[in-house]
Amino acid sequence: MLEASNNNDLPPIPGKRYFTIGEVSELCGVKPHVLRYWEQEFPQLKPVKRRGNRRYYQRHDVIMIRQIRSLLYEQGFTIGGARQRLSGQEAREDISHSQQVVRQMRMELEELLQILRR
Repeated sequence: MLEASNNNDLPPIPGKRYFTIGEVSELCGVKPHVLRYWEQEFPQLKPVKRRGNRRYYQRHDVIMIRQIRSLLYEQGFTIGGARQRLSGQEAREDISHSQQVVRQMRMELEELLQILRR
């Protein structure tokens, strides 16, 4: 099942500024209704809403969603535990968040290197 896969199996985040809920769903391996629910449960998730109440997520939102997914699906946290973990770490830099950013940047750099070698 898609939700059971780990963060290493997720596709790299494209270099776009905004993502639709469908794109974020594919990038993070969770269904759109789960993303809408998480917006209610996690105050850190605040996608930009435009006409027709359409959601547009930014890169930091996608990284946060991947982190929430990891806490819930891989590390076994409850919603409340994940919320507490994230809010307790807002003041200081979160290590797993940093690791995700570094992993993402490395994948993007490796892709660029492959393109340049052609």
